[in-house]
Amino acid sequence: MFKGLGGLGDMAGMMKKAQEMQAKVGEMQDGLSEIQVQGESGAGLVKATATAKGDLVALDIDPSIFKPDEKEMVEDLILAAIKDAQARAAERSREEMGKMAESLGLPPGMKLPF
Repeated sequence: MFKGLGGLGDMAGMMKKAQEMQAKVGEMQDGLSEIQVQGESGAGLVKATATAKGDLVALDIDPSIFKPDEKEMVEDLILAAIKDAQARAAERSREEMGKMAESLGLPPGMKLPF
């Protein structure tokens, strides 16, 4: 009766695995908002903290840099710290997604989510 269905049984299994993978990726993405990384500039005078999703959550500025004639330098340091935090967040996100892909048996370098 089911001779002509070929690999439909395999298809159902693949669909189930795809749903499981999608759920795991969703959990991982939610977890990225819990992971925090810190970027800095000016030898630590300005520090920016971001989640692994790239959301800025904190900014710490050493009060010694608040001099009216150095406004542009302070702005540059703040931007540099934020960019550093975002770059570190992106790298951490890639690492976490790589771990997820590896645990699912996917080839190295395969990007998640698809």
